[in-house]
Amino acid sequence: VTGIDMGEAPLSVAKLHGLESGVKVDYRQTTIEELARDPEHAGQYDVVTCLEMLEHVPDPASVIRACASMLKPGGHMFVSTINRNPKSFLFAIVGAEYVLNLLPKGTHEWKKFIRPSEMSDHLRHAGLEVRELTGMTYNPITKVYKLGRDVDVNYLMHARDTRED
Repeated sequence: VTGIDMGEAPLSVAKLHGLESGVKVDYRQTTIEELARDPEHAGQYDVVTCLEMLEHVPDPASVIRACASMLKPGGHMFVSTINRNPKSFLFAIVGAEYVLNLLPKGTHEWKKFIRPSEMSDHLRHAGLEVRELTGMTYNPITKVYKLGRDVDVNYLMHARDTRED
């Protein structure tokens, strides 16, 4: 298992979680694009996850291509992000950042949110086949996330590398 982040602080938190879980994880402060250029890592993973970060990067398609290049033939990729529509603006920015103060103000830029159709295009252009789209909703009262059909705000997508083993 390899975990990466560009920031030192998130990696420190991740390392603590790793120690608590007992799972051996190789943590690296780098970008996925840099790691994908390393022959030791390119094409070596059965599963790659890219969760809740694509809406923060300047070029999501580049990140997805790099993630896809890390997969073994037949490997699986899971992504999660925020849809771009009026409801997501209301819930993810106004609600989460300004009303409920769940996140610092300015965490998100609405124009960087990614519609599921755009995500599907990025995954297909990276040589992956989209297998599933699932919505994720959050209840701020119970503080519980729930998977379901509603992809209006948060969603997860599963794609598979189409190359044969």
